[in-house]
Parts: sequence; C-alpha cells; structure tokens
Amino acid sequence: MALPLLLAFSLLFSVATPIRDVTDACSSEVMDFQHLNHSSSAVHLPLHHPRGPCSPLSADIPFSAVLTHDAARIASFAARLAKKSSPSSASATTQAAGSSLASVPLTPGTSVGVGNYVTRMGLGTPAKPYIMVVDTGSSLTWLQCSPCRVSCHRQSGPVFDPKTSSSYAAVSCSSPQCDGLSTATLNPAVCSPSNVCIYQASYGDSSFSVGYLSKDTVSFGANSVPNFYYGCGQDNEGLFGRSAGLMGLARNKLSLLYQLAPTLGYSFSYCLPSTSSSGYLSIGSYNPGGYSYTPMVSNTLDDSLYFISLSGMTVAGKPLAVSSSEYTSLPTIIDSGTVITRLPTSVYTALSKAVAAAMKGSTKRAAAYSILDTCFEGQASKLRAVPAVSMAFSGGATLKLSAGNLLVDVDGATTCLAFAPARSAAIIGNTQQQTFSVVYDVKSNRIGFAAAGCS
Repeated sequence: MALPLLLAFSLLFSVATPIRDVTDACSSEVMDFQHLNHSSSAVHLPLHHPRGPCSPLSADIPFSAVLTHDAARIASFAARLAKKSSPSSASATTQAAGSSLASVPLTPGTSVGVGNYVTRMGLGTPAKPYIMVVDTGSSLTWLQCSPCRVSCHRQSGPVFDPKTSSSYAAVSCSSPQCDGLSTATLNPAVCSPSNVCIYQASYGDSSFSVGYLSKDTVSFGANSVPNFYYGCGQDNEGLFGRSAGLMGLARNKLSLLYQLAPTLGYSFSYCLPSTSSSGYLSIGSYNPGGYSYTPMVSNTLDDSLYFISLSGMTVAGKPLAVSSSEYTSLPTIIDSGTVITRLPTSVYTALSKAVAAAMKGSTKRAAAYSILDTCFEGQASKLRAVPAVSMAFSGGATLKLSAGNLLVDVDGATTCLAFAPARSAAIIGNTQQQTFSVVYDVKSNRIGFAAAGCS
C-alpha cells in the first residue's frame, strides 16, 4: 500500500530514501541529436521501445501484464472523456497554508503502464541526461528529484539534484503556471507554507508523482531552452519502470511541446520502433513532403488529447462489411502509449472475421489470449498468409499495415490480432504506428503518416 502522498512534506528534516543506481544496457549511449530534416529549428532524440534492449523498463514482463496495464490506460481515457473521476487509491496530504493538513483527492489521468516509449532529456545547468517516458496523453513533464522526501522508485542513473543546477528555481503559488496545473494534471495545485506550488500528477493505474512545480533549463544536445516549467517529484510511485520521469506532449500550455513552441514551432514527429531497433522523437519544424495527412478533430470533452477520424478499413483489398457511420460512432484518439488499438465493436467484429477468413486453411487458430480473441499458432513474422490490411482516415491519410502492425506475438508460439473492441472511445495504438513516421502538426491542425520511418 502506497504511503499517503506527500505525508513527509511536513517532516522537512526526514532522511531521504536511498536510491540505487541501475546500469542500463544502453547507459553509455551518447545523446545524438542530429537534425532529422537538417533544420536548425528542430531537435532529434533517439526513441526506444518500452521492452527493447535500450529501455530502462522491465524487458521480461509477461505480455498478459502489458494487456492489464493497457486496459487501465483505456479505462482512464474513458473516465476523462466522461468527465468522471474513477476511484483513486490515494489522496494527497500536505501542509497547506496555516497549521492544518489538507487532504486533496486525486483524479486519475491517463495510465502510464508499460506501453510508453522512452527517450533522454537534458536538464539543469550544467545539463545532465535523464531517461524519460514519452506520453502524448499527458501534459506536465516531471522527473524524480533529490532528496525524495517521501519516496522515489529505482531509476537508471542518478536522480536529479536541484542543488547542482545553477538555473533551478521553485515556482510560487501566485504564478499563472501554478494556476494551470488543474488542466495539465486534472488535479488542483496545493500551496506549501513557504509559498511553493505543489503539483499532483496521478494516473489511471494508481501511479502518481507529487512534488514542487519548478523551472530550469531543458536541453537536447546543443539546443537549450531556459525557464522550462516541470514537476520536481518528491513522491513518485507506480509503473514508471526505471525511468527518471515522464515527458508530456499533449495539447496544453504546460506540455513540453507548447513550452518549446516559441523556439521550435508547434509540431513534433516520431517513429516508434520495434523491440529490436531504435526510432526517433523530433521536436520542431519538419519536412511536410512525403506525408499523407488527416485533420485533427476537435473534442470538447478533452481538448488536450489528439483526436482524428477513422473513415474505413480494408482486408485483402476489400472494405469491411460495415457502414461508414460505424467508423465514427465513437471519438477516435491517436496515442503513443496504448499498445492494442480499440475499434468500435461492429468494426472490430468485421475486421476479426475478415482476417480469420483470409488466414483460414493456411494458419491454425489458437485459443484466445486475455482480451485478444483472434489468435493463431506461430509468430507474426513467420506466417505467410497474413492479409494486407489498411486503415484510412478522413482527408486521405492511410496506414498500410505490415504483419508486425496487424498481429502481436503474445508468447513464443502464439500471435494475435492487435485490436480489441472499444467501449467509449476508439484508440489508434502504438502497435499500428510502429515503423511509420507520424507528425503532429498542431499549428496546421493535422496529423501526417509516412511509411518506412524506422525499422
């Protein structure tokens, strides 16, 4: 059972929890920020699969656990869109102004789980690199900070120490950034007795980070931006692997994207790699050629998420046997942290039947695996009868899925269709996005796809 959040904020002289540095297989990786499109106004970061060899997250986690965490992320999206708070397992307790203790219930945000990709970010003066979980469904960027007055999870590399940065500053409660935390984290800010703003970031899988809202210089290789607002975590518990924290790329004034936009522009792109390779995250201007685009769709239920419109699917060149209106029966989110794509139930059922029919006679069916009910014997890369499947979006953008985008290996002998039925929102997950270059052009209000972005 987690300690009440920030319980030790009133114990200012308590001993910090010791942190064991963990050596990552790729800890010697040099932060290579070559400009992907040779632009002076963009930075390029290596991006790693959450269960790949260069990820600090647990590589040996069973796929059943991946699906469990994925379900928690889906549930948290549903709660956000329904404007309802699902029950939280913890509350934030801190010394508010005055002598009394204030207890603030936390609203779960998007579940982090183990489906998110990771990269490195520099922070402080002099800058030091930290491994960060990348999340398009979250806004506030935060990382663990010494002295970790309550708790820090084990991370790869040293914990950030604000005392070692000459550019670090805590943020006061009267700042507009403190006021903005309610929309960035879905939780209210709390004010410390010394007038320092305290953030509370909580997630649908009961993970959370609570600490001081701060500002410092953020760096990506030779590119640095001063006065970057982020959370300096003092109580960080949950499913963050051995990362230092979370990098938020949602549509919010406190997200990394929006804070860097005055310097780099309102766009970012990525290529999500498979487990055996590296992709990239590029922040800033990009080459618009080569992409097919679909408009971002406005949704008043949550204006920080990225919504698009799915318009059709084909299997072996034939459209699914559903009406066009069924594709838009639910709002559709594109998300970097969801593993299994969710489709409206009628669309999913038609896809399952069409794929099974195309593979019948050449591939043996296997038993269902957790929520995945369309499974086959063997590994996706070795099956010969996998049909060509395409996902079309409004505006003409199309994802032509390879076997690795369509199917996911759940163990050494079974592969399953990497889709499931949706309840309240359809979600384009990261299995379908892998190896595509995906650009989020917020200024032009569009999302673009290009094939063969990485391997």
